[in-house]
Amino acid sequence: MIKLFKQLKPFSLPIAVILLLVFLQSMGDLYLPTLMSDIVDKGIVQQDRALIWKIGGFMLLVAGSGALCSVIASFLSAKVAMGFGRNTRSRVFSHVENFTLTEFDKLGTASLITRTTNDITQVQTVLMMMLRMMVGAPMMMIGGIIMAVSENAKLSLVFAVVIPVLVLAISYVGIKGLPLFKANQLKLDKLNLVLREHLVGIRVIRSFNRIQHEQKRFSAANRDLTDTAIKVNKIMALLMPMMMFVMNFSMIGILYFGGIRINNGELQVGSLMAFIQYAMQIMFSLIMVSMMFVLIPRASASAIRINEVLDMVPEITDPEVKTSLADQPPQPALRGFVEFKNVSFSYPGAEQSALSDISFSARPGEVTAIIGGTGSGKSTLLSLIPRFYDVVEGEVLVDGDDVRQLTQEELRAKIGYVPQKAVLFTGTVNDNIRYGMKDATDEEIRHAAEVAQAMDFVSEMKDGFDSEIAQGGGNVSGGQKQRLSIARALVRKPEIYLFDDSFSALDFKTDAKLRAALKGETLESTVLIVAQRVSTVMDADRIIVLEEGRIAGIGSHSELLASSDVYREIVSSQLSEEEIA
Repeated sequence: MIKLFKQLKPFSLPIAVILLLVFLQSMGDLYLPTLMSDIVDKGIVQQDRALIWKIGGFMLLVAGSGALCSVIASFLSAKVAMGFGRNTRSRVFSHVENFTLTEFDKLGTASLITRTTNDITQVQTVLMMMLRMMVGAPMMMIGGIIMAVSENAKLSLVFAVVIPVLVLAISYVGIKGLPLFKANQLKLDKLNLVLREHLVGIRVIRSFNRIQHEQKRFSAANRDLTDTAIKVNKIMALLMPMMMFVMNFSMIGILYFGGIRINNGELQVGSLMAFIQYAMQIMFSLIMVSMMFVLIPRASASAIRINEVLDMVPEITDPEVKTSLADQPPQPALRGFVEFKNVSFSYPGAEQSALSDISFSARPGEVTAIIGGTGSGKSTLLSLIPRFYDVVEGEVLVDGDDVRQLTQEELRAKIGYVPQKAVLFTGTVNDNIRYGMKDATDEEIRHAAEVAQAMDFVSEMKDGFDSEIAQGGGNVSGGQKQRLSIARALVRKPEIYLFDDSFSALDFKTDAKLRAALKGETLESTVLIVAQRVSTVMDADRIIVLEEGRIAGIGSHSELLASSDVYREIVSSQLSEEEIA
């Protein structure tokens, strides 16, 4: 947590003001019992009304000043804590944006959401209390002991017994609580994961009548979290009764021994009253510390999880110094030229390679299609071009540059990507298409929609291009999502188009019309298409056939029919003999 609090440097001035205000408030609170003692011993006992009014008025001034300091300190503490929470959330979000898919797989989406929201809130809450309590409580305790000793040193020996007992109790609770708080946060991650899967997959769950199964999964995760929370709270619940027990017995001891000393003429009534007030302040400061020890273990566990995200270094980073093209051999003046040279790739922890020894080139003005069975590595191959993953062996070149020598922003600016699973964002149709190019004009958006065959359904929507898209595109069909995703890539006018099985939800007629319209739009761009349908790829300039991560054939449709058994098998499974002929 200390590491995380190093980010408080921008708030140095308000923190200094808070410390000063808390100090002044503490000094005022410590001075009040002495003033009250003077009222009793000098004013009431000696029946000096003028002195009572004088000291009483001064007490009101001190109490009012302390209250004002407390209000301002509380306001500034809240402002600092909220600002720290805002900055930390921004840091985590910005850092997570740089993560590769590997880091997302390691941490999990549900856990990242919990860490960015719940965990940061825990630390933010503790910071606000620390600024008020962790500074004020030690001041009150130390000052209270000094003032109590000054009132009566012998009676102060009560604290020599009480304080060690309370410190031991607080330490015990803190040591026992920290591991359980860590476990609690992990179980909250698990609950979020189950809940997220349930909400995202509700259609599948209902279609397979698995609602009861999911209820059992949720109940198990919920019960596990509840049991851990109860265990934590049982330990924490011990603290307050122990504090009150010790506090009450210390009051009995103070009153007993104080009464004896008053009876012997060694102590005045006002001094005993002041001593009791100081004892209450000492005990109250220890209660505040104990409250912090209830919250600190939880916040500490959260801080560890936040730091785990911030300390995670993305596997894919931009080069420190990009190799200048002037230092390289002259390359053909091509825009969008893609080349794979002996590329191999395997996922972290996988037993075998997803791709092995892949070599081919794709030129501007050509359509290169990739086809193969499920799990043959088609989508994996495509994801290496925008550097969603880095190759294990070999090189992926774009315009003659190894993609690892380009910045990610520079590389991806050349690419228009349409993912296998179409993703839309909340906002209007306009917003979703303009996501591809933020300064696209209305004419360019309309043209992209026409090419993507989206105009027919967009024009039928209530507000046309200003119609709202629900979260995740829940109010449009799968085919409509795909067409809007394609329009988003088209409006970018990139050097390279990557279509990752992006026509699978389209009917054959729309598929054919879309591919025909694309030809006119991509005359100067490189197009790579991953597809399952033979009808989608058969007109491509070059077809790459993948089998178990290796190239089983490269050529045109007619060439592969003559030379590739794998391709013939795929074609015969989809087309009739008349269509093949």
